[in-house]
Formats: sequence, C-alpha cells, structure tokens
Amino acid sequence: MIKDGKIWIANNQEGKSVYMLPSMANRHGLIAGATGTGKTVTLKVLAETFSDMGVPVFLADVKGDVAGILNPGIDSEDMQKRIDKFEIRDKGFAYNGYPVTFWDIYGQKGIQLRTTVSEMGPLLLSRILGLNELQRNILGIVFKIADDEKLALIDLKDLKAMLNYVSENNKEYAADYGAMSKVTIGAIQRAVVSLEISGGEKFFGEPALDIRDWFTVSPEGKGMIHVLDSESLIGNGTLYSTFLLWMMSELFEIMPEVGDLDKPKMVFFFDEAHLLFKDTPKPLLEKIEQVVKLIRSKGVGIYFVTQNPRDIPDGVLAQLGNKVQHALRAYTPSDQKAVKAAADSFRENPEFKTFDVIQSLGTGEALVSFLDEGGIPSVVEKVNILPPKSFIGAIDDGTRQRAINSSLLFTKYANAYDPESAYELLERLGIQKEREEALAKEEALQAKENAKKEAALAKERERQEKLEAANKKRVAKSVGNSVAGTVGREVGKQVGKPFGRFGKTLGGNLGASLGRGILSTLFKG
Repeated sequence: MIKDGKIWIANNQEGKSVYMLPSMANRHGLIAGATGTGKTVTLKVLAETFSDMGVPVFLADVKGDVAGILNPGIDSEDMQKRIDKFEIRDKGFAYNGYPVTFWDIYGQKGIQLRTTVSEMGPLLLSRILGLNELQRNILGIVFKIADDEKLALIDLKDLKAMLNYVSENNKEYAADYGAMSKVTIGAIQRAVVSLEISGGEKFFGEPALDIRDWFTVSPEGKGMIHVLDSESLIGNGTLYSTFLLWMMSELFEIMPEVGDLDKPKMVFFFDEAHLLFKDTPKPLLEKIEQVVKLIRSKGVGIYFVTQNPRDIPDGVLAQLGNKVQHALRAYTPSDQKAVKAAADSFRENPEFKTFDVIQSLGTGEALVSFLDEGGIPSVVEKVNILPPKSFIGAIDDGTRQRAINSSLLFTKYANAYDPESAYELLERLGIQKEREEALAKEEALQAKENAKKEAALAKERERQEKLEAANKKRVAKSVGNSVAGTVGREVGKQVGKPFGRFGKTLGGNLGASLGRGILSTLFKG
C-alpha cells in the first residue's frame, strides 16, 4: 500500500508502519525464507504497491498462484482479522485486481515470448546448452563469423546451418579466427538439437520481444504487471534462469542512465533465484554481478526471491539494500550455518538476537531492513506483512485466455514469422556452390570429351595422310613401271634391231625388265 508517498509493507511489533522508500527501491532487494513462510504474499504486496505507483513490474509465476493478482481478493474471516489487525479498513485498503499481461515461453498460458539467437548471445546460450569452456569459445567464434559476414542468427535452424558451414570451411577460417575442431563443433550441434527437441524452436524466432513494450501503464495509471508463466519452464532450471537473466541484460542494454529518481522505472522480481547461480561459469557470474551493480543507475530495481540468502553470491548480495527475511529452520549443522549467515547480513537490533528470531517467525512474519534517505540500511525489525489486495491463488483458463486476448501486445507477438537469415542465405550459397560445381564438372567432362574427339580426329587425319601417301606412292610406282617398261622396251628393240626380228623382240623384253628394275630401286631409295 501507499502511505504518505511511501511503500507501506508491514507493521512492527509496536504497530508502527514500516516503509520502503520509493527513491531507494531501485537499490534492489532480497525476499528469503523457507517454503510456506509467506514469500509469495510479500512479493504480491510489493508488486501491487509498485503498480499503484505507476511502476511496471515483471515477475515469474513458478507455482501458478501469482496469476491471481489479476482479480480482486475475496473476503474471508482470516482476511477480516488481518484487516482489523493492521487497522487499514479506513486507510485506503480495498480488494482490487491489477492490470496483467501474461507471457509464456511455450506460448500456452500467455503471449508467446521470443528472442533471437543473436540477442541471446554466445555466453548465455552456452549456459543453456551446457557447454564446456572450449565449446563456449568455439561458439563465440561462430557468432563472430556470423556477425562479420552479416549472417543473422534468428532461430535454431540458423545456428545449426552456421555451425555446419563453419565446420565445412574451418580450414579457410583458421588463419583469421583460430583452429576449430570438427569434433567440438559436432558436440555443439548435438546440444543445439537437444535444445530444439525440448521446445527451443518455440522461443527463438521473430517477432522477438521488445522489452520497451513493458514500460506501459493502464488507463487508470497503474503500472502493468507482466507475469511469466513458469510452471512448466521451471522444470528446466537452467533455461528458466538464463532466460530471466537475458531479460535483465536486455533492460540493462536498452535503458539510458537516469541517475537518482523519485521511484523506479521498472521492478523485476526473480523467483527461485538460486537457479541463476547454480553451476554458473565464472564469466557469466561476473556478468550477473555487473548487471546488478549498474542497472540501478538506469532506474531498474531487481528483487531476488529465494529460500536462503546463502543462495546468492556475496558480490550480488552486497548490492541488495532492501531485505525481507521470512522464517528459516535449522535442523542440521548446515542449516544453522545458513541461519547464522542470514542473521549476520542484517544490521543488529540490540532488542533481540536475530539468529533466534529467524527460526521462530510465523507465517506472514518477517525480519526487515530497508535503506533510509542516505542509503544506509536500517536496524533489523520484526514485522507483520500487510495482506495483498488481489486474489491469492490460481485463475481458471477462461479468465487467463480473456486477459491474453485483450492485451494490446497479443496481436504484435501472436504470430511467428521467419525472415531471411543465416539459414536461407547459406542455403542459397550452397545451392549456388552446387550449381557452380556441377557446371565446372560438366565443363570438365565436355573438355575431356572434346579432347577425345580431337585426338580421334587427329588420329584419323594421320591415317588418311598415310593412306594418301601410300596411294600416291603406289600410283607413282605403277605409272613409273609402265613408263619405264615402255621406254626400256623401245630402247631394247632398237638395240636388238640389227639382229633381226628375234633380236628386236628379245631386246625389247630385256629393256622393259631392266627399266622397271631401275625405277623400283629408285622408289625404294
């Protein structure tokens, strides 16, 4: 609730109001406590108040009971007791529903929430894929090649096509980008296929979420509450936490520096926050710490909701100035260390021992410490959290669907489309390459066929030339024999003429034979 321009969240043991200052709400916060101790109610009270102030809110609905914030609360005997206890009946408390936009990565219980592979980036995507350090580095190079060659990575088929392209041409890229093993690229491809099988093809694509669409208010001036249905998503803790981290990173990237504001521009609640830091590689953990540290200067408050403060790394925990600690139980020595760590994170109150109080808190009770005007944490106080104005519990499918269909963003994000990107460009390049290779092969075969024909023609010309030469020789020899015989015979006749008729005939025959012999000898020579 809003009281005197401040966020009234609880009353202390003396019945005095306990506030969070709107100007300090972007200094981030922590809501911690064991299951069933009241974390969800605290989250809803804060979300409702931010919305009443005109501040948009994002929160994840892990169990399905946050969706009830859409509807007004229902009066009951228990609620009447709580209303009387806080004396809020005449202080503006009234059951009220809030403007809600439902989102769902799988597109079943909310507007389809998508991003592109390029926007997710290699570091976050590596976490989803479960890649080791070497594989992360190779994936980063693949992204760099895609960027350098202006190949947009929109969906998973783009990424698979790009990985295959780099694998086939890894030798050509080695000089500029370093050696990339086909075995390593193959391992990344298998991880991508596994993600695709688990539903990844649904949340990588266009239209990708423009997070600026979340900075909206209702016609009544209330901040829009964006609820991500996470009941099915939470089954894949790595995907859930990485997707929320991407949204935080997007906010960090697009938001301008605004300095100190009277109230946040947006508040982001990260439920089941321990999943964000589980098995997180060092480069990503450093990125998380950077985002948490710097995003407050852009007017965004981040609130981690988890069971134990030990779930949050010290570097991040140190940035959480506003703390609400519900009950913790210490059944084992490890539990006792956790309670002690939680107690030590508060500024000590001399009136009680924080370690003991944490273990004795009832449902709806908490220890709180908020930042004052100077940004200094207040002394820890034991408080009772106010009741929410909205309905506590799930909503029916019909109510949810009506809310989805009535959203102004439904039309923008409902239908997916597939723009020309890496897959199409590489496919076209592959087809062109195949055509060029086929043409080159056809030209090579034609050249070979032409060479064979030319060789056959040359051989035929040679044969014809030899045949013509032999014919000429034979004709010449035949003519020569005839001429030589005739000449020799006439000469022989003249020589044998004095010897009478017999001598003339004998001389002619001998002359003809002698002429042909001489000519034959000349041809052989």
